[in-house]
Amino acid sequence: MMNGKTDWNTNGTATAQADMATRPLKQESNWKRQIKRNKWLYVLVLPGFLYFVIFKYLPMWGIIIAFQDYQPFLGIRESNWVGLENFTNFFSNPDFFRLLRNTLVLALYDLIFFFPAPIIIALLLNEIRVAFFKRTIQTLVYVPHFVSMVIIASITYVFLTPQGGVLYDLIAWITGKPIDVLSSPGSFRPLIIVQMTWKEMGWGTIIFLAALAGVDTEQYEASIVDGAGRLRRMWHITLPAIRTTIVILLILRLGNFLDTGFEQIYLMTNSLNRDVADVFDTYVYTVGITQGAFSYSTAVGLFKSVVGIILVLGSNKLAKKFGHPGIY
Repeated sequence: MMNGKTDWNTNGTATAQADMATRPLKQESNWKRQIKRNKWLYVLVLPGFLYFVIFKYLPMWGIIIAFQDYQPFLGIRESNWVGLENFTNFFSNPDFFRLLRNTLVLALYDLIFFFPAPIIIALLLNEIRVAFFKRTIQTLVYVPHFVSMVIIASITYVFLTPQGGVLYDLIAWITGKPIDVLSSPGSFRPLIIVQMTWKEMGWGTIIFLAALAGVDTEQYEASIVDGAGRLRRMWHITLPAIRTTIVILLILRLGNFLDTGFEQIYLMTNSLNRDVADVFDTYVYTVGITQGAFSYSTAVGLFKSVVGIILVLGSNKLAKKFGHPGIY
C-alpha cells in the first residue's frame, strides 16, 4: 500500500514536471501560430505602430534638455546639466500667472461650450427620421473640419474687419455702435470658441452617432407605449446609453486640457488682444523658436504634459469611483 502510494506520487510528480517542461513550447507554438494566422492584421497595424514609435516615443528623449542648458552646437550629451533651474525660472516669471490664467479660461470655455456641442448635435441628428435630410445635415456639419484654420481665420477677418466687413456692419447696425471684435480683448475668447465649435462640432458627432446606433430600439418602442415624448425618451434612454462614451471622451479631453491650439490662437492674436491671447502654446513658440531658449521652452511643454497626465489619472479614478468604466 505504501509502495503504491509512493509510486503514484512519483508518477504524478513526473507527469507534472513533464507538463511544465512542455508548456512553454506549447505557448511558443501557439504564439507563432497566432502571428502566422493573423499576419495581415499585424501588417495593417504596423504603420500606426511605427507612427507612434517614431513621432511619439522616440522624441521623448528630447525631454532631457528641459533639465539642461542646451546648446545646439554641443548637443544633448555635452550640454551642461542645470536640474530644475528652467522650471524655477518659469514659475518665477511674471508672465507665468498671466499665461496660466489665459490658458485655464480658454480650456474651461472649451469644456463648457465646445465639449457638449457634438453631443447635442448627435442627439438632434438622431431624432431626424427623414434619411435624405439627415445625411444632408451631417455632410454640412462635417465639411468645416476639412477646412484649414488659416482659411477660417481669413474668413473671420474678411467678415469682421472694420473696413467693410459684413458682420462688422451688422453688429454696428444692431447695437448702434461699431465694435471691433478682432482687436477687442473681451471678444477674443468667445471668438475662439465660436470658431472651434463651428469647425469641429460636426466631426465630433461621429463617435456619439456610432454609440447611438447601438441603442436597443425596443426601449424606444416600450417608452412610446408608455406615453413618453421625445424629450423624455432622449433624457431617460438615449443619454444613459451614451453616458459611458461621454465619460471616456471627457477623460481623454482632460488630458489635453492645457492644449488650446497653437495655430488658431497664433493667427487670431494681434497687438491689441495679446494680453488675453498669450497661452502656453504660443509662449513656447515665441520663446523656443524665435528666441532660441530651447531648454526653457521644453520645460514649459513638460509642465503641460505633467498636468495633463495628472488630470487623466485623477479623472479616470474619479469616474471609476462613481461607477463608470474608465479608459483603463
